[in-house]
Amino acid sequence: MTTASHEGVPGPTPSQTVGPFYGYALPYETGPKVVPGWHPGAIEIRGRVLDGAGDPVPDALLEIWHADEDGEVPRRPGGIVRDGHDFSGFGRCGTDPDGAYWFRTVKPGAAAGGAPYIAVLVFARGLLKPVFTRLYFPEDEAAHAADPLLGAVPAERRATLVAAREGERRYRFDVRLQGEGETVFLGF
Repeated sequence: MTTASHEGVPGPTPSQTVGPFYGYALPYETGPKVVPGWHPGAIEIRGRVLDGAGDPVPDALLEIWHADEDGEVPRRPGGIVRDGHDFSGFGRCGTDPDGAYWFRTVKPGAAAGGAPYIAVLVFARGLLKPVFTRLYFPEDEAAHAADPLLGAVPAERRATLVAAREGERRYRFDVRLQGEGETVFLGF
């Protein structure tokens, strides 16, 4: 659909967002469970998605993609239907009314010479396309110095890509879509 200009010539139509509809069909029961709870290397990642005012985004959807503990990227089918024994490298979780999400996965090994990381995609209202970021781990500080992507991020913004450790096998990674402390997002 186009809008009419004052001269009767069609003008551009502004982009619109409809939805979000992430709560329908995209989230699935085992989405946040990339590995079973009994897995010896299981870790938990929790966080919140926040808007520019610091308010929770209750209807966002996050996807994670990453290598296994040895830095190998899974290349077999089975990302959605897991039999309780496989690591697929993929997870999906919607946010709750407080903007919170969680994943149970494994800490990835380093791949391609960089620091271990988890790729994070965020789908949220007001976004025509998902935004991409990375989650790095605080205990890998020495590897961060050699990571090509982190090296390209201004030093004062790198902390937005590093999760906080909250226990032996638990991390916190908040995603700020705008404003003060905005998470660094990647352009592809």
